[in-house]
Amino acid sequence: MAKRCFYEVLGVSRSCSDVELKAAFRKAAMQYHPDRNPGDATAERKFKELNEAYQILSDGQKRAAYDRYGHAAFEPGGNGFSAGDGFAASMADIFDDLFGDVMGRRGGARSGTTRGSDLRYNLEITLEEAFSGKTANLSLPTSITCTACAGSGAKPGAKPRACSTCGGYGRVRAQQGFFSIERTCPHCHGQGAMIDNPCPQCAGSGRVTRERSLSVNVPAGVEDGTRIRLAGEGEAGLRGGPPGDLYIFVSTKPHPFFQRDGADLFCRVPISMVQASLGGEIAVRTLGGGETKVKIPEGTQSGKQFKVKSKGMPVLRSRDVGDLYIQMTVETPQNLTKRQRELLAEFESLSSSSTHPESSGFFAKMKDFFENLGN
Repeated sequence: MAKRCFYEVLGVSRSCSDVELKAAFRKAAMQYHPDRNPGDATAERKFKELNEAYQILSDGQKRAAYDRYGHAAFEPGGNGFSAGDGFAASMADIFDDLFGDVMGRRGGARSGTTRGSDLRYNLEITLEEAFSGKTANLSLPTSITCTACAGSGAKPGAKPRACSTCGGYGRVRAQQGFFSIERTCPHCHGQGAMIDNPCPQCAGSGRVTRERSLSVNVPAGVEDGTRIRLAGEGEAGLRGGPPGDLYIFVSTKPHPFFQRDGADLFCRVPISMVQASLGGEIAVRTLGGGETKVKIPEGTQSGKQFKVKSKGMPVLRSRDVGDLYIQMTVETPQNLTKRQRELLAEFESLSSSSTHPESSGFFAKMKDFFENLGN
């Protein structure tokens, strides 16, 4: 497919000035930028086409070659140019200039500031605290803005100056033939600013390390592994830069009686063989501090679960409440006296298949299975 005229791609005349060329590119590139057209293949193709056209026409020597030879000037075997030569290096400067407002930056000299790092804090709470919520008081060492220099890094009364090597931009260019190569300024290390008189408190960094106390609200119903973000409570930025964020990762200690599954709670309750056989009623403490009564029907088997509605965990940021499931475990009696053994033996002699239907049926089925297998 033949390439379109670069002037046509940008919508300008061949006699347009550099200012008109730049303005046309800015308008079109903003329209077809991938961030504004996610998943749009047509917009992506047009954006690449605009980049190529502007990269050629914004360079005086390349534009002259294009005006004379057209696209052939940049084809192999043509006049030694390549549309891709120096493209990656120069486009960083183009987008810093044109799209600085989109990305939250501004053109011109850099301020030398750097955003602070995000911090992580592991907070372990009990299941009762997850049930009711709590206010956690944290103490953590972190970098905070230096009060002596207000984060500038310069000695009080002094100010940082623009780097003389890069003019405050933080990057320098080197011309190699037709191409321009850009790299981080070796003098200011990309900061764009130099401090001749650093602050004695922070040694020019604009921040100091201190122990800081914070109060964090842990909401009721918080789950194990929940992440709580505190914006701006992370490490202070370098030389007055914006602070990072603090991320609190919540974990729950194991509970001796309750296990949690989402908003539901599970509790295993042992009962005697007599209670399971004759039935009755038991009182079970809930995580909220009260008691709930559970009626045990006659003949309850080990593993049977009973559901108690709305006695589980609160659902985070909701009025809903989970349920409590109580699982019965029938306990086999131990350390029997002689009289107890006699009574159990008498009970067993009086038992029938209707007394133990599950075990009787199991052994009968097993016997039939292997007898038929032998035939």
